[in-house]
Formats: sequence, C-alpha cells, structure tokens
Amino acid sequence: MKIFAGLVMLLLLSGTAQSQEEFVQSLRKVLPTVTDSAQYVDVLNKLSLISYEQDADSTLIYANKAREIAYRIDYAKGRADATNNLAIYFDIKGSFELALRYYGDAYNQYTAISDSSNLVQTLMNIAMVYSTNGNNEKALDHFNRAMKLGARLREDSIMSLVIYNFILQYPQQLAADSVDRYINKAITIARKYHDTRVLLAMGQLQANRSFQTKDTANGMVLLERVLSGCLHEKLYYMSLDVLIELGDLYAGTDPAKAVGFYRQALSITKEKNYSGYELDINNKLYEFYLARKDKQKADEYSAALVALYREKQGIDNQSGIDYITYALKDQQLEAIREEKVYANRLLLLVGIACALAGVIIYLLWRNKKRDERIHATLERQYKQLATITAALEGSNKNYARLIRVVAHDLRNPIGAINAFTGMMLDSPPSDWDKEWMILIDNASKGCLQLITELLETDFDIGNQPLQKEQVDVIALAQESAQLLAYRATEKKQTLITPDAAAIFLSADRRKLSRVVDNLLGNAIKFSPEGATIEIEVKRTSAVATGKPTTVMISVRDNGIGIPREMAAKIFEPFETTIKRKGTSGEPSFGLGLYICRQIIEAHGGRIWFESEPGQGSTFYILFQQ
Repeated sequence: MKIFAGLVMLLLLSGTAQSQEEFVQSLRKVLPTVTDSAQYVDVLNKLSLISYEQDADSTLIYANKAREIAYRIDYAKGRADATNNLAIYFDIKGSFELALRYYGDAYNQYTAISDSSNLVQTLMNIAMVYSTNGNNEKALDHFNRAMKLGARLREDSIMSLVIYNFILQYPQQLAADSVDRYINKAITIARKYHDTRVLLAMGQLQANRSFQTKDTANGMVLLERVLSGCLHEKLYYMSLDVLIELGDLYAGTDPAKAVGFYRQALSITKEKNYSGYELDINNKLYEFYLARKDKQKADEYSAALVALYREKQGIDNQSGIDYITYALKDQQLEAIREEKVYANRLLLLVGIACALAGVIIYLLWRNKKRDERIHATLERQYKQLATITAALEGSNKNYARLIRVVAHDLRNPIGAINAFTGMMLDSPPSDWDKEWMILIDNASKGCLQLITELLETDFDIGNQPLQKEQVDVIALAQESAQLLAYRATEKKQTLITPDAAAIFLSADRRKLSRVVDNLLGNAIKFSPEGATIEIEVKRTSAVATGKPTTVMISVRDNGIGIPREMAAKIFEPFETTIKRKGTSGEPSFGLGLYICRQIIEAHGGRIWFESEPGQGSTFYILFQQ
C-alpha cells in the first residue's frame, strides 16, 4: 500500500478545528493584505503545504514563489519550508528520486537553523519514500531517528504523525500491546491540538487493529466511517488509502463493491492530478479484471498503465532537468549574495580609506615634521589604497570589455554609413541614388536601435527578448551583401547572393541581420583579393522528407580556413589564442561568432562550420519551422 508522506505539522492550524478547505480560503484572503516579506513567504508556504488536497500543481506554484522570495530576502526558514514543499509535490507526483533530493536539502537547511520539529517531519517523510520504494532498512533507520528526536521535543504535535505513519507501514515492528499504546498516545496528542485529520488517520489504524484481531465487521464499520470523514472534510489525498483498502477487503466477497471503491479512488486521482496513486489504482483494476478473465476490461486498464508509465518516465526525465536547474539557480543566488557582501565591504573600505587619506593629508599639512610613527601609518594607508586600486582596475577591465562589445557591433554599420556618405559626396546631389539613401537610413536606424539596447540591456545577448516577425531571408541576405559590398570591392572580391523566390522565417530581423553581417564580414576579412564569397538560402519540404520544415543559410568562402586546434574555441568570446588578422591586416576582436551563436540559439536554431586550412570555410545556420 502506498502511504501518505506529506502530512507536515498538522496543517499548521495552531489548534483550531477549522477544515482544510476553509483554511485555504482564509489564507488566500489574508495573502493580499500581508506586507511583511517574511510573513508573506510563510503564508505562501502554508498554502503550498495544504493545497495538494485540492490541486497538486498549486503546491508547486506556491512553493516556487515562496522559495524565490525567501532567497531574495535571505529568509532561511522560508527557504527551508519551500524546499520541503517541493519535495512533497514530487512525492505526490511519484517522482521519488527527486523527492528524496529535496527532502535531503530541506533536512540540511532545517539543521542549519536548528528547527528540530521540522527535522523530525523531514526524517519521517524520507522514511516514507524509502518504504514506498521497498528499501525497508533505510526506512526503519529514518523512522527510528525521527522517533528518537521527536521524543525530546517540547512541542509534541508532530509525534502523532510519526506514530501514525510508522504503525501504518511497520506494525510488525511493535508488540500488539505497544501498538495500542502508541495509537492511544497519538489520539491524545491529536485531541490536544483539535486535529480532525489525525483523528481520522487514527481511526484507520484502529480499523486495521480490528482486522488483525479478526473483528472484521467492526473494522469495516470503522474504515467506512473514516472514509466518510475524509470526504466530508475534503481530504481527498488521505481518502485514497482508505478507498484502496476497502476495495482490497471487498475484492473477495463483493466484487462490485470493490470495483466501486477502486473507481471512486481513480476518479479522485484524475481530478486532483495525483499521478503516483493513479498508477497504483489502475494496476489494482488491471489485476482485478485479469483475475476474473475479463480480457476487455483488463486490456483497457493495461493500456492506461502503459500511458501512465510513459508519462511518469517523461516527468522523471524532466524532474532531473528541473533539479539541475534549481541547483544552478541556488549556486547563482549564493554567488550573487557573496558578491553583494564583498561589494559592501569594498565600499566601506573605500570610504574608510578616503577618510583616513584626508586625515593623513591634513596632518601632513599641519605637522610636516612629525616623527617616524606618522610615516609608518602613512605607509599602511598607502598599502590599503593599493589594494583598493587593484580592485578598481578589475572593474575598469570589465568596462573595457563592454566598450569592446559596443565597438564591435557598431563597426560594420558605421563603416557602411561612412562609405556610402563618401560615395554621395563624390556625385552631384541630383545624381544621388534612392537605393543608397534607403541603405543609409536602415544602417543609421540600426545603429540607434543597437545603442539604445546597449544602454538598457545587461549585455547578455542570448537573454534579450526577440522581436519576431516574418522575415524574407533571401532579401535579408541580399541586403547584407549590398551593405558590405564596399569592403568586398576594396579587396576585389565577388559576392554571390541567392537569386530565388522569397523564403520567409519567423525571426528577429535586426538580430538575424547581425548574424549574416558578421558571417559575411568574416568571410571578406579572411579571404584573399579576388576571392569569391557565396551566400545560399535553402528550405526543406516537410512533405518530401517527413520531417519538420527547415531553413538553412550558408556563407562559403575560399579564404585561409580555420585550423583544427582553434575549432573548439571559435565560438567563445575574447579568446586571445584564436584572434587572427585578416588577409589585408584587418583586426579581429574574438566576439563576432560568439554573438552569432547567442542569437541563433535564442531563436532555437544551431550554427556550425566546415573548414580546411588554406581551402576556405563554410558556416551553416539551421532553423526549424
């Protein structure tokens, strides 16, 4: 039997007799009125903890929100509770490996803040996961640790849950008289805190004791009374164990009634999205009909089981990705916090150093003939200033890095504007070509847009929002070639552009233009005089290939090529080992291909190249429609 492992702190109801649904509603009403951030996180965590009975996905939503705020305000208790709630969500979903990871994280976080009560419930939950997976040795170890630690708590509310889950799963570990004594102890604790939920759970244990003592009739009455109470209190997740147990008990004597309980449980799992239980109940129904040789019904539930296992596999795969993502975010947040502390200390040191420097200068002005002690003090202050200066130099390097990004991306459009302006000045105004004017207008607008974005952005090109539209890739390639034709003309090179019907692609026109400009500019830079450079655009047909439609852009040159030792680093930024001058001595900054990759990956595409040293290179860009 699958057991409930997410009963944490009795709904945190503080001794009220309020039902779970009423408590959820009251918390949701309170939420908009809460202004204190820590209190807001606590309310979100409470909502996350108790929402699974109505909607399991709400547990995840509230937990993620609470966790995000708790990290931002550095609220350790809120962070630990949110992590524990994430573990409960994955436990309910049947993703036990991920549940164990988050329970482990929560245990460590509760240990750091010495929260003994929550350490007990976390040990209990870990034990329940191990029990569900059949690892009884580890389950018993964690149960024993929870019981031992819980016995020392002044606040004993959590112990009723530990006793309930331990007896429900491992009644054989206790003598019969001990089981009754522990049940009575848990009932006393539950009554003390007016906890209807645990009292219902104890009713289930009492029913099981009746079955063990062969008092089946009394056990059935108690169990059905527990079921009625669970449904009345809308404790749907808790009711599933009772429904399954009733189905098992009636399976041999009243098959119709057994199926009714199983199907009622299955209906709840589908409505409330309890994936883990849905597998168990479908398996029960499959075995039920298989035993009665009802092939049609057995096949129906067999198909449902296959679909659920596939869905679970997908969830498990995604869960692994999600856990890595959360772990990376935790590391990033921790690094940001450390940088913030360091920055504050640095500012404090700068302020102290400046103040001390002022005092020293003032003392030197008034007391030029002070003794050697004053000179020693000055030397210490100069050493501090040297340390601060070194830190400031590091900051200046970062600013220089940003300036190089700006210079790199403005180089091509500003060069084009300069060349086009020279051409217009060489001709009388009446002979100006409208097409050149349009190109100048587009290039200058691109510069203004780029400068605006650089002033507003955090310089992470891959994370900038895309302004997608339907772009004619043929026209865009021709426009880029025309824009850079002046550079090719200087080196007597030939640019070949695609001459075909329009091929449209949903993309950010300006950013895609930057990619083509960069690739074409590199081809011109690293090709000798008189070389031929070709841009191609191709589309595959979904009907012809049976695969998704793709658009491929390629830029081919017969230049100096890329050595094999540079291939692995060609898309990395500021790599000094791969910077090479062009065939006419043009400088290289090591940014263009890095920018191209960032933009292409932001579009969901990929970029790669083929090259032989001395024989040229071909860069490919592939998009799926």
